[in-house]
Amino acid sequence: MTVRQATHAGSWYTDDREQLDYELQQWLDNVPEEVTEVTPVGDSCPVPVKGIRAIIGPHAGFSYSGANAAYGYKCIDTQNIKRVFLLGPSHHAYLKTCALSQCTEYSTPLGNIRVDQELVQELQDKGEWRLMSTRVDQDEHSLEMHLPYIYKVFESRIEQISLVPIMVGSLAFETEQKYGKLLAPYLADPENLFIISSDFCHWGSRFGYTYYQSSEDTQPCDLSARDGRPNGVPIWESIQRLDSEGMDVITQLDHVMFREYLDDTSNTICGNHPISVLLAAVNHLYPKDVQNRDGPRLRFVKYDQSSKMAKGSVAVTPQSPTTKVDEIAPVSKSTAHEGADALTPSERETMVNEAEWGFRNWLRDAGPRMGYVMYPSSQQILKSLQALYKTIDDIDFSDIAR
Repeated sequence: MTVRQATHAGSWYTDDREQLDYELQQWLDNVPEEVTEVTPVGDSCPVPVKGIRAIIGPHAGFSYSGANAAYGYKCIDTQNIKRVFLLGPSHHAYLKTCALSQCTEYSTPLGNIRVDQELVQELQDKGEWRLMSTRVDQDEHSLEMHLPYIYKVFESRIEQISLVPIMVGSLAFETEQKYGKLLAPYLADPENLFIISSDFCHWGSRFGYTYYQSSEDTQPCDLSARDGRPNGVPIWESIQRLDSEGMDVITQLDHVMFREYLDDTSNTICGNHPISVLLAAVNHLYPKDVQNRDGPRLRFVKYDQSSKMAKGSVAVTPQSPTTKVDEIAPVSKSTAHEGADALTPSERETMVNEAEWGFRNWLRDAGPRMGYVMYPSSQQILKSLQALYKTIDDIDFSDIAR
């Protein structure tokens, strides 16, 4: 028996069983009995949703995504579900296909979830699949971040359900269609539930994506540090408009249309391939030329951004918590160091961005190994970065300067 360990517990979310159970229950309890749909705007539906076939949810750390991921999981009608297909993107292993797990169980701080080995073998016999090594399996967070919620919502009958984890690689359009067709019969089975793991726009220089549209009537452009603060709408608002367009396309349940949207905007939706496989499966079951009122519907029930800092990177998820913070104010000339080696505003911004990235990586990786795990609030992180922004010219880097 090979058990996939919960390698991100203790850093991306708490590894304390009682605390994790409490947090999940609180987030689920905070979801209203009737949720208002975000896209299309205005409609509402009671939860859980009868006959639900799939949900799309984020895979950021629970301090960012836990509260609003609950909206997707509260929609699940668990009564008749016996098997959960979990599709997530690969962040570390490069794949041009999809990969299946070789583990027999996936562990969580709440307990273990059994992998459906017979179904995994059945899939292997039907198509071209790679097998994840245990290391690749355990390195990937897009699958693990859904496991605590899966366990929690099915805890009363956890022994009766099984898991089918699928790592989705960087697929060509035709390959997405192939896997969609292969998985379509399983999507049609009312005893199966599909969970699609996806964050939305990842914005910033470190993601290689700085798309910006100042208004609906202007042409989009790519921002750089030299551009300074844009004159149009805040960056987060531009990103929200971009994501809203993408969510609207996804609700059309049209694989071709979604691919055209991605080709046009290059939006960094890291779960775009798992979403595409789902859309391809739906289109195989319900061809677009015959879809009608009785066909499936897809609606987004929650959306927000993990940060609204205009100077920095933004990771947007379809179901992530609201974090409304002010933009980092530029340092005035009166507070900047007057020396010849003083950083320019763009250099200062780059340094702060790198410091933020290093801080996040330290918390995630080195921190837990050193026995130091903390969950700072977004406001605490913001204040630290603001202080760094104002004082960075006075830091002595002579020991590493060329």
